[in-house]
Amino acid sequence: MAGGRGRRLWPCSREQKPKQFIDFFGTGRTQLQQAYDHLIRLIPRTNIYVSTQVEYAHWVSEQLPELPSENILAEPVARNTAPSVAWAAYRISHVCPDARVIIIPSDQAVIGDDAFRRDVLNCLDFVGKKDCLIAMGVKPTRPEPGYGYIQMGEETETEGLYRVQSFTEKPERDFARIFVESGEFLWNTGIFLANVKHLVHSLRRILPVVLRLIDKEDMVVTMEQELAFVKENFSKFPNLSMDNGVLEKSHGVYVMRSGFGWADMGTWHSIYESEQKGDGDNVVIDSEAILENCRDNIIKMPKGHLAVINGLEGYIVAESGDALLICKKGDSSALIRKYVNEVRLKYGEEFV
Repeated sequence: MAGGRGRRLWPCSREQKPKQFIDFFGTGRTQLQQAYDHLIRLIPRTNIYVSTQVEYAHWVSEQLPELPSENILAEPVARNTAPSVAWAAYRISHVCPDARVIIIPSDQAVIGDDAFRRDVLNCLDFVGKKDCLIAMGVKPTRPEPGYGYIQMGEETETEGLYRVQSFTEKPERDFARIFVESGEFLWNTGIFLANVKHLVHSLRRILPVVLRLIDKEDMVVTMEQELAFVKENFSKFPNLSMDNGVLEKSHGVYVMRSGFGWADMGTWHSIYESEQKGDGDNVVIDSEAILENCRDNIIKMPKGHLAVINGLEGYIVAESGDALLICKKGDSSALIRKYVNEVRLKYGEEFV
């Protein structure tokens, strides 16, 4: 999944080129490419599909030139993750009706390829034998209110795999602390697995009739017909996420207590929490900076720019192109969304 607009990482992530297409950490690979790198070790490239927006399809083609063009699902309008998965599931089910599917967001860090491979293969084996949905969870390391939490229920015969007791999306910090201390909850990574038949069935129960309208008895749908149909009808899907729209409303949902390391790379706060801290617990991301009497800040500057900062505590300092953001770190996501809307109204789209 690589269709988000990345507004929570503004100004470094812009609508013309969101975070999944940026080499944010100076590693030489974008977030999209790193997600692809994890999957290509498990499955052939012809089995990897990228769901994105139509205006971002060229970024996908440029950054993953080895990916077949028909494996780029370019949505005409944004409709959240459940409709994205619905189109991908429709396409995959026609290519391989017995497929097993892993759905992975592009804006996260996965640490530990061996553990990731082991856990994914165990889950794929399970969904190959049982009609169910599996969410991959990781043990929380702190009471983070910006993440989703999954409560583990009864353990299955597969090691580390539990029935889901409950989902909680972005709890208050006090509740998050209770969750972590109980040992019963995992962070929701946003990675899901299922066999494609059950996935299509689950989506059909919850989403309105859209894609299956194209299928008629004894009709072979060409790629051109499918794309034309999606262009005309995709907007009929509601704005629903896989988490709230599908998993929480489905029966037979499990969670894997995964052994790999994981971090959300979608917000300034989550990046700060996941990155290694320097002097004064500051995080400087691929930037030149001199910090004095500074604590608990996250700094991101463009190449060729130098930041000299004195006496700052608990702030985001991020510059990109024609925009500079300086704001309190905290839970900055809502604030940054507000600022982006204000910038758009006052100064125009070119700054967003």
